[in-house]
Amino acid sequence: MSATKILSEWKKQQFKPVYWLEGEEAYYIDLLINYAEHHLLSEADAGFNLTLFYGKDASWADVVNACRRYPMFAERQVVILKEAQQMRDLDKLESYIAQPQPTTVFIVAHKEKKLDGRSSMAKLLKKNAEVFLSEKLYDNKVPAWIQELAEEKGYQINQKAVQLLADHIGNDLSRIANELEKLMVNVPDKTTITEAHIETYVGISKEYNVFELQAAIGRKDLPKAIQIIQYFESNPKAAPIQLVLPSLYGFFSKTYMLFGLQGDDKSLAAQMGIHPFFLKDYRQAASIYGFPGIETAILLLQSYNLRAVGVNDAGTPDAALLKEMLCKLMA
Repeated sequence: MSATKILSEWKKQQFKPVYWLEGEEAYYIDLLINYAEHHLLSEADAGFNLTLFYGKDASWADVVNACRRYPMFAERQVVILKEAQQMRDLDKLESYIAQPQPTTVFIVAHKEKKLDGRSSMAKLLKKNAEVFLSEKLYDNKVPAWIQELAEEKGYQINQKAVQLLADHIGNDLSRIANELEKLMVNVPDKTTITEAHIETYVGISKEYNVFELQAAIGRKDLPKAIQIIQYFESNPKAAPIQLVLPSLYGFFSKTYMLFGLQGDDKSLAAQMGIHPFFLKDYRQAASIYGFPGIETAILLLQSYNLRAVGVNDAGTPDAALLKEMLCKLMA
């Protein structure tokens, strides 16, 4: 069941006795836990019937005893166990999960990983609980996620602004959501969020960023590319090389795909995992570099990625590595 479906059922006052929330992506787990903590019970009922535990400090016996209590002056009680991955003797919760109290809603947040599906706990949860797996979003899915989240909040956001956030932040959904909240506090209602808003309120330069570097390289504009790298050199947090190289690799890998694909613009964009708005940039790069040039670019990026982590390199500064790579790439 999705996080949206769980929230929908909770809003209708439909509950399962046990919810197990696990996985590497913290955003959806935090979303559900926050809602459970603040909205499943009225403020008056929460004073008597909401119990919070943290895995690092909690005893399994205390958690089970709390779950087995009856609610006070209410139909149900809510027991939340946060950071369950840090709890010792977690498997001893099995006795409760096997026979949960029908008037208790027990919600467990197990972040960073999921249980071994072969374990007795996992098998028991599959049978007796609602298990939600929160998986990391693939990088190519992040732009669509940003746009959907903005629209859910009642805002439009243009594609350059979406790409700026995606390239700069990556797939850290919690951080993206926080930055969007910051934007929505400052941008008037019914205003389209643009790259100018991103620069003003998030602090990502609309002119000197990975997206603009990618565009300059795609059209073989070496002076502009060097200018952007010099900005990165003066502002190390703006775009570390560990962010720049994977982004460029993704750009050239998708451009490489163009040589073997067929279809209209919408079909090509879908196959490449990009928004149709940006297809022209990939076509331009394919035309300028040609098939051999794109292959060379991919090999160069692989080589310089190794050098950036110290393989066959004695510590060349990041900016120098990027400039050297670009000169070879555009030669």
